[in-house]
Amino acid sequence: MEQEFINDVVLGMLPFLDNRQMQELQKVLKHALHGKSIVTEENGNLEPIEKENDQLATLFIAAKRVEGCSEKSLKYYQMTITTLLSTVGKDVRRITTDDLRAYLTNYQSTKCSSKVTIDNIRRILSSFFSWLEDEDYILKSPVRRIHKVKSTASIKETYSDEALEEMRDNCVELRDLAIIDMLASSGMRVGEMVLLNREDIDFSERECVVLGKGDKERPVYFDARTKIHLMNYLNSRTDDNPALFVSLKSPFNRLLIGGIEVRIRELGRRLGVIKSHPHKFRRTLATTAIDKGMPIEQLQCLLGHKRIDTTLQYAKVKQSNVKIAHRKYIG
Repeated sequence: MEQEFINDVVLGMLPFLDNRQMQELQKVLKHALHGKSIVTEENGNLEPIEKENDQLATLFIAAKRVEGCSEKSLKYYQMTITTLLSTVGKDVRRITTDDLRAYLTNYQSTKCSSKVTIDNIRRILSSFFSWLEDEDYILKSPVRRIHKVKSTASIKETYSDEALEEMRDNCVELRDLAIIDMLASSGMRVGEMVLLNREDIDFSERECVVLGKGDKERPVYFDARTKIHLMNYLNSRTDDNPALFVSLKSPFNRLLIGGIEVRIRELGRRLGVIKSHPHKFRRTLATTAIDKGMPIEQLQCLLGHKRIDTTLQYAKVKQSNVKIAHRKYIG
């Protein structure tokens, strides 16, 4: 209670004092209140607190939207922050590091969440409270002393050459064959592919422009086999839907992410391919590119990653090639 009282006073003086003066004020208040009790009047009404917390969360989401965050990311931010505030049940200005540690610990135990998930929540909360600090709503972010959650760096699986050929050979529909080739040769995200229209494809250059994360456009490229299979599929269609990939039956609606995921999962299950899903094609391309010597900067551009660290997480380097490289450059 004493610290909360001091924080309230300091927050009120924030516009009038510099950092050194604020530190001295806190020392004086701590000395003056030492050994004394503070009596407060509790009205038991949480509605004003909840309302103000919601307003601050809304302002933060608006700020992130201006920065160019996708709607999907904004929804995740909103859900994460709202869940925290409703669970802790305190004025956001009074939330402490201990409150957040207890919340994350309880969340992990009750939800059986992975360390990666908990660290994602920590990063979002860090962004939120850092924004509150920058906007002078709080003195200091309580997330500062909560460090990155360490997790085991696991190597994600990729498709083998044999698995890719089996999937191609067992495609009954021309559409499915074109989808697999497009994902495997371009490395585009499945969410980017479902937004493509027929007119977006440049067959002469074997390329197209996709709309990636953060509404950023980038060119992606596909191979000759994909070109042939894609042209065969488009020539077989009788509908007038501008979408590149559509459902097999009337009214031939644009194919969505869920439809592609189900189709590839069913194909993989039938062939005994473990963990078959669209994103695995992207990871396979990244690993193959690195394995064949593609510069990481070019791969980063191809995949549309903002940070090169993300690209490195996608790619798995074969130990045999590390040995060959060592002999070439060092041994």
